[in-house]
Amino acid sequence: MKDDRKQITEFWDECVRYKLTAEKAFSQVPDDALNRVLSSEGNSVAMLVRHLSGNMLSRFTDFLTSDGEKPWRDRDAEFLTREYNRAEMLELWEKGWAVMEWEYGALTDADLGKTITIRGKVWTVHEALARSLAHLAYHVGQIVLLARIFAAGDWQWISIPKGMSGQYNQQPTMEKKPLP
Repeated sequence: MKDDRKQITEFWDECVRYKLTAEKAFSQVPDDALNRVLSSEGNSVAMLVRHLSGNMLSRFTDFLTSDGEKPWRDRDAEFLTREYNRAEMLELWEKGWAVMEWEYGALTDADLGKTITIRGKVWTVHEALARSLAHLAYHVGQIVLLARIFAAGDWQWISIPKGMSGQYNQQPTMEKKPLP
């Protein structure tokens, strides 16, 4: 890892960890449950993906040079009931991630103290990345919960299975490797 990107890489690695977590959850949701909403104010897996994609596209398009809430984004429409098949949902997911990866790839640690705006409010890049990561984690947690409810067959654990902490601690395969 380059020294001028150490902190950026740490942010990005954590984002990717949540991306993979969500994808492991998606893979366990039957197609007929991707758009299922459990309550009148609830969200479906596909709706959450649409929202996360819209957020990533808006926040990270021209990340350092334009307001993170783009005039072309219709956030409210992200939560409207609409049927998406798996391919459409995954296309939205990848589109958001592609923009975010592109912008992360251009950042260095020197950018962390710069300021950007989101809805006219000023944030440091560090604050904006932390906020974005928290938002991602929040909604990925919702996706995992829905996936566990809708999973067909036995749930394939994404994290440490119940009752397996001791065994996992002997060989922690999901933890970051220490820096050299």
